[in-house]
Amino acid sequence: MQFIDLKVQQQQRLADGRSLRETIDARIAAVLDHGQYILGPEVAELEQRLAAYVGVEHCVAVASGTDALLIALLALGVQAGDEVITTPFSFIATVETIALLGALPVYVDIDPTTYNLDPILLEAAITARTRAIIPVSLYGQPVDFGAINAIAERHGIPVIEDGAQSFESTQHGRSSCGLSTIGTTSFFPSKPLGGYGDGGACFTADGELAERMRRISRHGQSRRYFHTDLGMNGRIDTLQAAIVLAKLELFEAEVEARGRIGTELSAMLQAAGINSTPRLAPGNTSVYAQYTIQVQNRATVQAALKEQGIPTAVHYPTLLCQQPALTSRGPCDQLCQQTCSCPVAQAASERVLSLPMHPYLSEADQGRITAAVAQAVVQVGG
Repeated sequence: MQFIDLKVQQQQRLADGRSLRETIDARIAAVLDHGQYILGPEVAELEQRLAAYVGVEHCVAVASGTDALLIALLALGVQAGDEVITTPFSFIATVETIALLGALPVYVDIDPTTYNLDPILLEAAITARTRAIIPVSLYGQPVDFGAINAIAERHGIPVIEDGAQSFESTQHGRSSCGLSTIGTTSFFPSKPLGGYGDGGACFTADGELAERMRRISRHGQSRRYFHTDLGMNGRIDTLQAAIVLAKLELFEAEVEARGRIGTELSAMLQAAGINSTPRLAPGNTSVYAQYTIQVQNRATVQAALKEQGIPTAVHYPTLLCQQPALTSRGPCDQLCQQTCSCPVAQAASERVLSLPMHPYLSEADQGRITAAVAQAVVQVGG
């Protein structure tokens, strides 16, 4: 069984009768024919289509989800000594980008149900040095933007959504990446909308902010060889844009399938006595970028599942405030080395376990997963 099956995806038929692989091949061939490998027409086409998906006016396609976060922070003017509030329970890119600018991450604990930043704890973390807030829409569903945006607006602080795992999930009918000042996402191959390499995007309703992000992603250039901003080489390449465009043809059906399979798998696991299945906040949908449960004796459960041919992963075993590269980077970190200041996130990091999830996960494989998890949990008291 594959944890994420990208090969079976290539075999899927599109409305015109071609397989996804054939469509990708045709898209790549078109790029090879016109030869515009940097900022070719596919980049603008991708930006237009992604903006329409999210329901905002502006999309800037970039080289990776990490670059998207860094470009967003640069566009907002975050600099050394500023504070940026975020979650300790995420991939390192969320905080790595803050630290690279010399800014200080301030960690707010997570909600125990959704694993997302807990807005109840947010306001107490705001200081006169707070320059931005980066909530992460983890595992596939949006953070509570109604509450977070209200707090941010009272304090005049912009919000950047790290939507690397949540693209095309919704909150009260509005799409992830269109719920805050700037939304960012990733097209890493394992993401719900993934390319075959790195890629990402920034989204905003603010035209001036969009142009600033576009300039920053292109070495700060406002016209050829004229640089008005300090920028970076953060452009998406044309071949990767072409691949993501091809995969967009299947995306709506895959989002529907992810939601259905997530619901079915939860029902099966709950019937088998596994009660730590993902829970959606009211008004949310999820794209289940990861399907994550909690277990005791995780290593033993993983070993038992491996024996049954069920792959697993842990997202994430070490909090960001405890990462060696970041332990001197913020006001929370010295405390975290002694007693974790985010106990809900700490408990989650010791228990979370991600199971196979992709749009083509069969009912038979769902049954295999359920039976193996139930057996492993009973055997080890998980």
